[in-house]
Amino acid sequence: MRIYITAFIAGGSLLLFLSAVPDGWPALCGCIALICVTTLLFSKLIKIKKVIGIILFVTLGFAWNAQYAQNRLNNILSIELEGKDLNIEGRVNALPQSSVLGAKFSFEVDRAALGREVVASFPRQIYLSWQPAWRNPQDIPELIPGQRWSFKVKIKRPYGSLNPYTFDFERWAFHQDFGASGSVRSGDLTMAKDIGFTEFSLAMEYQRWRLRQKIKRLLPKDARYSGVISALVMGDQNAIEQDDWRVFNATGIGHLISISGLHVTMLAGFGAMVAAFLWRRRTLPLLIPVGKVAAAVGFLTAFVYAWLAGFQIPAQRTMYMVGVVAFALWTGRNPRSFDIWWWALAFVLLIDPMAPYTPGFWLSFGAVAAILYAMQDSDGLLGLPTGRELELNWCHRMTQAIREACRVQAVVTIALLPLTLYWFYQVSIVSPLANAIAIPVVSYIVTPLAIAGALLPDIIGKWLLMPAHMTMEYLAIMLAWMAHWKWAVAWSTQPAWWAMMLSAIGIVIAIRPGAIQGSMNSRGAGIALCLSLGIQPADNLNLARGDFRATVFDIGQGTAVLIETKTKRLLYDTGPIQGKDNAGQRIILPYLRGRGIDHIDRMVISHSDSDHIGGAASVLKDITFDSMMGSLPSTNPLLANLKDKNITAIPCRFGQQWSWDGVDFHIWHPNKDAVFEDQHPRKPNEVSCVLEVRNQTSSLWLTGDVEKQGEAEITERLTQAALNGLRDKRVIFMAPHHGSKTSSSQALLMALSPDVAFAQNGYRNRYGHPHPTVIARYQSMNIPFYQTPATGAQTWQFPSKSNPKQMELQLWRQDSKRLWHREAS
Repeated sequence: MRIYITAFIAGGSLLLFLSAVPDGWPALCGCIALICVTTLLFSKLIKIKKVIGIILFVTLGFAWNAQYAQNRLNNILSIELEGKDLNIEGRVNALPQSSVLGAKFSFEVDRAALGREVVASFPRQIYLSWQPAWRNPQDIPELIPGQRWSFKVKIKRPYGSLNPYTFDFERWAFHQDFGASGSVRSGDLTMAKDIGFTEFSLAMEYQRWRLRQKIKRLLPKDARYSGVISALVMGDQNAIEQDDWRVFNATGIGHLISISGLHVTMLAGFGAMVAAFLWRRRTLPLLIPVGKVAAAVGFLTAFVYAWLAGFQIPAQRTMYMVGVVAFALWTGRNPRSFDIWWWALAFVLLIDPMAPYTPGFWLSFGAVAAILYAMQDSDGLLGLPTGRELELNWCHRMTQAIREACRVQAVVTIALLPLTLYWFYQVSIVSPLANAIAIPVVSYIVTPLAIAGALLPDIIGKWLLMPAHMTMEYLAIMLAWMAHWKWAVAWSTQPAWWAMMLSAIGIVIAIRPGAIQGSMNSRGAGIALCLSLGIQPADNLNLARGDFRATVFDIGQGTAVLIETKTKRLLYDTGPIQGKDNAGQRIILPYLRGRGIDHIDRMVISHSDSDHIGGAASVLKDITFDSMMGSLPSTNPLLANLKDKNITAIPCRFGQQWSWDGVDFHIWHPNKDAVFEDQHPRKPNEVSCVLEVRNQTSSLWLTGDVEKQGEAEITERLTQAALNGLRDKRVIFMAPHHGSKTSSSQALLMALSPDVAFAQNGYRNRYGHPHPTVIARYQSMNIPFYQTPATGAQTWQFPSKSNPKQMELQLWRQDSKRLWHREAS
């Protein structure tokens, strides 16, 4: 059966590599399935039947995933309704995320109306945010799963910034079946609780909310790790601070701060033990054997807890494995370990075909597969048959148990190395030591106390939750100390596919079953193959002298551009800040980590507006800089931050220039006597630092938010001599101020005559950038105009004359490349 499960998974996986669901797939899959079934009915050859069976299951897997994708595509909001004020009615159908900045929640829509007209086709489920006026959380009532509300909302199709190595909101929304996202303008509660008797999932969400409220109520208000307790009890990680996540990830114990398979197994075992104890009374075992009852109750316990834990993939995987074991016990079967794993994999992918897009899927199934493979011939302590371990004294038993635990930890660490680098671009060097301490503390002290405290009455629960939190506090102190060791974390780039393949071969050799003694050389060779994971991808090394590359981030309503030459890097602006979130943490840092970049030679901040400087503090925490240049007032906090880090800060002035690797950098604005102070009558936009990056074939202009007055000054500085220097070059121009109507003046565009232009702006932003008149101006001059909401991140490659390639533009959202010639403009 394993081969047919594999065929079903393979058929479903085919869809993940396609850009769209093929037209006519139901008819095609139906015809293939009909042919396969007919052949199976009339063919008598076993080998032919096996091949046809494989083809049938491949077809069924593809059809299943195609139907899954089609249902979600049919649920997406019509584009005509974007940005409209709608009245919707429905109910909260999942645990909300709440903070001082507001609430985000899933909403099941029963009715939607545009004015008095009912909308006939509307997404059945949408994702909403409700932010309080003036940042006052008291303005928002408590949102509870099962509540029925009437909202006035403004929504849009699921949209998120799209950049390499960063979180893909659109994929996540598709996975969660959200057909739209938006914000609540006002709302009225119409029913406090609307949960039917048959709505198991909604009832579980309500119970999760009750558990979260209980944990908040029983722990002190200033309990820092109450979010960790909630994560261990019910999988709700939203209240954990980012600083704490950095510590957990740096020490490699992030997998413990969730509902792991071990937690589900512990509860399932406890439920089975209680059931066995009660069922042994009197003559009950004569009706049904104790083992079968214990197995059934163990699975039921795992099932309920997996739902209380938010049905996360590690919990699902464990629940299905417990279920397969229980089914085998009831039917008198004896499944092999990998059969249990394989069935769990099939069930997860059957219910959630997009699970492979999540790190938890690979880390959970990968860890269990590695343990089953490496420990498959371990049949007792010191090689004794299982059941004879008690013949040994306790000292030998303890020693062997520690050896086995260390081997399991080593196996998991080595096996998950490529997956960890692929998803997180880092490896925790202190992870083995941290896990050796954290696993028993979290799994056998904090988690049992937290779960018991959350489930038992308040009078008892409080005295269990408090020591659970206190233990976590002391553990966190130790983890923070370890995380600050200089060598605690090794950062690397996202591995190339061939490095992943080589490391997989090396892992199979290194962790293979059998005695370690006598095989150290071959195992060491396997580990050596894993070193290929640290090799830089080719795209980091392909710039010749005189070449440069510009990565224009899809940053929302803000600016951030990374310039790279053969040996140097420059970051122009750092994007916007949004509440606790900022583009530096959300987009720039993941990109730099994915590329393996930990040093940038110069940061240029065009001016002090938050949509240009918002991510600077976050980037400075993890990336080293040699210098900073910008148009900032002396009171700006960034300058104090730079001073604390001994980073030179230089005012941006017209006439400054330097050269890196045969690439020239010129500052065109502001003028030499510009004043950056806040009280100066010129607004910050007009003193934006305007940077030109030039090689022998191309000229890239980064303009910040400069407006008409500044543009007029730049136009005056563009003397005939300066323009002669641009005559034989392709000019790529950033639309100033995100395409505002106060910028992109006709005079400057006529002077520069750009070949191509681009704008960084937010999707359906409230400012209306870029303005229609500006777009029309570029169109009238036959200048191609690329906007990041439509293109995603843009990667521009500028070759030099010594490297006579064409200028190349790669659009991340459209996944396409374009080649440009000066003559084509």
